Amino acid sequence: MANIKSQIKRNRQNLVRQERNKAVRSELKTRTRSAVTAAEAGADDADAKLRAAIQRIDTAAAKGVIHRNAAARRKSRLMAKVAQTSSEA
Repeated sequence: MANIKSQIKRNRQNLVRQERNKAVRSELKTRTRSAVTAAEAGADDADAKLRAAIQRIDTAAAKGVIHRNAAARRKSRLMAKVAQTSSEA
C-alpha cells in the first residue's frame, strides 16, 4: 500500500481510468459484433453499424485506449469480414 500522498492519488486516478477504458473496449467489441451480424443477416442498417464501429475504433485510438496500429488492424479485419459475408450472401 502506498503511503505517499501523490501515489495514493495516482492509484485513485488509475482506477477511474481503468474502468473508463474497460467500458470503451467493451463497447468496441459490442459494436464490432453487431456490425458483423448485421452484415451476415443482410440488414438494411448494416452500413450504419459498420460506420459506427469504425468511428468508435478511431475514437478509442485517438484517446489512447488502444494503440493506433491495433485500431488499424481491427478496422482492416472488420472490413474484410464484412466484405466476405456480403459477397457470400
